[in-house]
Amino acid sequence: MTGDLTTAKIKKVLIANRGEIAVRVIRACRDLGIGTVAVYSEADRAALHVRYADQAVHIGAPAPRESYLRIDKIIDAARKTGADAVHPGYGFLAEKAEFAAACADAGITFIGPSPYAIEKMGDKQTARETVKKAGVPLIPGTEPGLHDDDLIAIANSEIGYPLMVKASAGGGGKGMRVVHTPEELPSALATARREAESAFGDSTVYMEKFLVGGRHIEFQILADQHGNTVHLGERECSIQRRHQKLLEESPSLALDEDMRRRMGDMAIAAAQAVGYVNAGTIECMIDKDKNFYFLEMNTRLQVEHPVTELVTGIDLVKEQIRIARGRRMGPMESVLKPHGWAMECRINAEDPYNNFIPSVGKISTLITPTGPGVRVDSGVYSGYEITPYYDSMIAKLICWGDTRSEVLLRMRRALSEFTIMGLKHNIPFHLNLLNSFSFIAGQIDTKFVEERFSMDTYYAPPTDEELEAAAIAATLVADRNRRLTGQIVSGGKRDTSNWKWMTRYERMRR
Repeated sequence: MTGDLTTAKIKKVLIANRGEIAVRVIRACRDLGIGTVAVYSEADRAALHVRYADQAVHIGAPAPRESYLRIDKIIDAARKTGADAVHPGYGFLAEKAEFAAACADAGITFIGPSPYAIEKMGDKQTARETVKKAGVPLIPGTEPGLHDDDLIAIANSEIGYPLMVKASAGGGGKGMRVVHTPEELPSALATARREAESAFGDSTVYMEKFLVGGRHIEFQILADQHGNTVHLGERECSIQRRHQKLLEESPSLALDEDMRRRMGDMAIAAAQAVGYVNAGTIECMIDKDKNFYFLEMNTRLQVEHPVTELVTGIDLVKEQIRIARGRRMGPMESVLKPHGWAMECRINAEDPYNNFIPSVGKISTLITPTGPGVRVDSGVYSGYEITPYYDSMIAKLICWGDTRSEVLLRMRRALSEFTIMGLKHNIPFHLNLLNSFSFIAGQIDTKFVEERFSMDTYYAPPTDEELEAAAIAATLVADRNRRLTGQIVSGGKRDTSNWKWMTRYERMRR
């Protein structure tokens, strides 16, 4: 644990991160009357999180290994500023057990899980072995520490193809390769090992069965020091490219109430298997037959945490701080019955018309959408420069609605209002995705973007099933609007089809 959490006093928090998550944590601390300290590299001297914090400390050159990954510099900054707690955000040092341990050794409260939990769940193979003892279902795969010859033999005799080679340490899609034939496996193993060694300093890999048509579902966990562990429902994360998530939503169309209950129970059991405390996420896969499996645990706050916040009304960062202070979690009545639907689009500096190549440069104009049910989490502003040193995320656009149909329409409206000039961005991708008949119908999996989507998807003829699902969605929203406003939303007596009206409306918008 990170000290005696039952008596922890938190008066000043150092945020060991940058960008939108640092701004997000600063805002939560301000709401609680807690002082904040930002750390920044030379490239982030004029960053928004530096401007918003009460104090800011320069910690090094732009390269992360010389600044945001330097445990010694961050601990020294906390000592110099009198910060009695550290929030790691996500990425960088957030899932490094040695960082949590260094905070504890310095008498600083780490706003996150214990070094033990981070270490156990940080190594994917160790995590699999740990949760297996708690009866958590796993995707068929190999044990850790096997040589390539043994892995190849097991792949051919037991697992079968397609399969996935995965790095035991780290995440973010690095050290991962999908293998479709036996001939591809030796080179995939070598490539994955090299990438894992470069990214994480650990070349250990393992294999697991690749679920064709699988969906990526994750459950948000909160646990305090008083034995209370709850899940806050699921997030659908199947819209991804190269294992990087692009859009998330909650709840998921793939789950019914019984499956949600069973998966939630599994997520809680997985977290309790390591005595988990604070916020974390249990990531799962679902196959075509609705079988679900534990994938991994992220021992930190997720990028997509606002999706859960909007459907539960719970401020996850505040709860993290409350738990780190040793207090019980706040009232969780709303967790049992999440309200409405939420969706998040990650707005990245990349060109969707050119294989998503990263874009750098100065943002000359930035106009963010507002209005009911619209939230923007960002760490940039007009005149801010996107550099090649860090993640390409510009902002997160999160929308809420009573129904999925409403949130789709609201997200389209918000995306069309979002103006970014000076560099390429992926807003056109998101607009096209939301116009995709397959996405509207919920017919997606983790390979949807890579294999069945293009920037021309909207113009492809829909199947009868997709057309029916989209028409129902449009009709439901039209009926709701009519009940709320007392107005007819169709085009007139000669054209009373809501689907036709919605299609023409989209055509006019373009």
